Amino acid sequence: MTKSLFSLDGRLVLITGSGQGIGFALARGFAEHGASVVLNGRDPGKVADAVAKLRDTGFKAHASIFDLTDFRSVDEDIARIEAEIGTIDILVNNAGVQFRAPLEDFPEDQWERLFRTNVSGAFHAGKAVARHMIPRGKGKIINIGSVQSELARTGIAPYTATKGAIRNLTRGMCADWAKHGLQINAIAPGYFRTEMNQALVDNAEFSAWLEKRTPAGRWGNVDELIGAAVFLASDASSFVNGHTLYVDGGLTASV
Repeated sequence: MTKSLFSLDGRLVLITGSGQGIGFALARGFAEHGASVVLNGRDPGKVADAVAKLRDTGFKAHASIFDLTDFRSVDEDIARIEAEIGTIDILVNNAGVQFRAPLEDFPEDQWERLFRTNVSGAFHAGKAVARHMIPRGKGKIINIGSVQSELARTGIAPYTATKGAIRNLTRGMCADWAKHGLQINAIAPGYFRTEMNQALVDNAEFSAWLEKRTPAGRWGNVDELIGAAVFLASDASSFVNGHTLYVDGGLTASV
């Protein structure tokens, strides 16, 4: 019984921004726990390669190419997945972008791009999927936040603002949709070795600071996010709602 609580057999998961990095790692983790996965992104070649890797391992994987910032088409894209692939049981709002610059010099167009992708994209995808989940009386939405949902760092104030918004959007989704049987939670990763963070990984000074600042003393590996994601996607978290789970090696727990 306890083992079955974490099973995702027969469930369909849509992961946005899953052609690489955290999104792809989560897709693989969900598939290993029995789910069928729909990988999403804007780059058809990158998503196709990611789907092929999963299928070559024997997993059930599909591609759905659409741009979350094209809000007028998101409803149609979600409806197409429901009609052609299957019922979306779990949505992971993972798609996100980053841009680094001093706040006083931060380009206005980059501010708009960060909010349009990181916050509005999660809102529109969540709303589109929830409209299908609510009549069924069940569903899971997992939003990907960050330690920047809680903390700030120089050079990334707008990104920090978007991830703080994700934390409260998660709470708001819970407040509106929990009564319909949906569970909406967030995962807030610390510093992980990903393509988005490669410049920081390669920066010896930053890596030394991070290892000293993080109680665990190291960067995270993307596979270490799978357990938290499976927990929040499975029946094991049936009474967990509106919560942000920090997976950060203790970074937000200490000064």
